[in-house]
Amino acid sequence: MFAVLKTGGKQYKVASGDVLRVEKLAADAGEKIQFNEILMIGATVGAPLVAGAAVQAEVIDQIKGEKTISFVKRRRKHGSQRTRGHRQQLTLVRITDILEKGADKSGVKAAVGAASAPAAVVEAAPKKKPAAKKKPAAAAKE
Repeated sequence: MFAVLKTGGKQYKVASGDVLRVEKLAADAGEKIQFNEILMIGATVGAPLVAGAAVQAEVIDQIKGEKTISFVKRRRKHGSQRTRGHRQQLTLVRITDILEKGADKSGVKAAVGAASAPAAVVEAAPKKKPAAKKKPAAAAKE
């Protein structure tokens, strides 16, 4: 049996025993997690999700993807160029079980994506300056 699950903005067709590289999840190696956003199981198609269905998996490792190079060059008179590299944070998971029903009673931790920005950065947002005080009209004429 196969299932189509959605995580990290992507969809994956999986079967028991498959190993996936998905966007980083908030889980440690060896933990069991459960994907609850199931779009399809076998011949059952959800509208948009299949109710009560889930896919259970075991986290193998937290890894980084291969390096992608972003090269930008401004042509003609500017003569500037910039090179940046990026390695995406990924989680390696092995699919252990596909549940058609009873996903809410399984007691396995739901798969949640890792937060992109720490809370301390969000709290330190710049504050608005108070409005400038206006001078009275009588003082301005003097």
